[in-house]
Amino acid sequence: MEQGQIAFRTPASATRWQRWMVFSPVARIVFFAALFFVLNKLAYMTMLDLGAFGKGVDPLLRSLGSLVASLVPAVISYTVLVKAVERRAMREFALRDLPTLGLIGLVLGAALFSAVVLVLWLAGSYHVSGTDPTVNWLPAVLTVGVGAGVTEEIITRGVLFRITEEGLGTWWALAISALFFGGAHIFNPGATLWSSLAIAVEAGILLALLYHVTRSLWPCIGLHAAWNIMQGTVFGIPVSGTAAHGWLISNRSGPDWLSGGEFGAEASVVALLICSCCSAVLLMIARRRGSIVAPAWRQRRVMAASAVS
Repeated sequence: MEQGQIAFRTPASATRWQRWMVFSPVARIVFFAALFFVLNKLAYMTMLDLGAFGKGVDPLLRSLGSLVASLVPAVISYTVLVKAVERRAMREFALRDLPTLGLIGLVLGAALFSAVVLVLWLAGSYHVSGTDPTVNWLPAVLTVGVGAGVTEEIITRGVLFRITEEGLGTWWALAISALFFGGAHIFNPGATLWSSLAIAVEAGILLALLYHVTRSLWPCIGLHAAWNIMQGTVFGIPVSGTAAHGWLISNRSGPDWLSGGEFGAEASVVALLICSCCSAVLLMIARRRGSIVAPAWRQRRVMAASAVS
């Protein structure tokens, strides 16, 4: 395992109760979840009082309210977790990586979803009937693009995958974070067990491996945001079941396993295969680097054996 793969290690001076109640993976995940829950409720109530939600509210104002209510609590909670509890530099959010790794993520996300649509079009499933140059694209970009990209990547990759990997290793962290990510979409409009499983495999595993290989959240955020924006704002396809009005006026036909049905192209076997191929490449990179993290108990066993020898 390469040095620096694990962002946080329990301080050697930590007492027994601190190891379990403050620094353990479970304790840190629970701490983040509780803080995020409280701040999210406070932010939502504040935006509600400011008139950002309700009937007749301007779509842009509503989207700004939703953005603040999700993104701000996530960023604050993660900053407190890293700075106050883990007491380390937030390398996975280093601003110097934003212009490079963030841009790579944006390009990759746009390319991946464009490839999905291309295959659907060649298969006769995706049809364009016109364009709508007057579409109000900014609210969707702010919510399903920036908001979902930053908030969901902090929660799922920055907290759940990263911290679980420290204790259980890479393989278990991949499985747990991917299933969580897929399960989180089960209540979306048009969702089925298949759509949640597809999301878990094509996005949950792909984004976790992207974080594992780069050790940065910026490419994950970029890919996530670009995927959603291209899907809804450009190609006019529902984003995880949520209706979208895009620059292209489109519809899909054919069996649900091909078109994705009401949920959108993310539930298509095409998206599943294309993203899985990308995940396979990232996994090959990780294995060649030897960066796969072993479970903590196995690491301790190896260290004890090395000390004896």
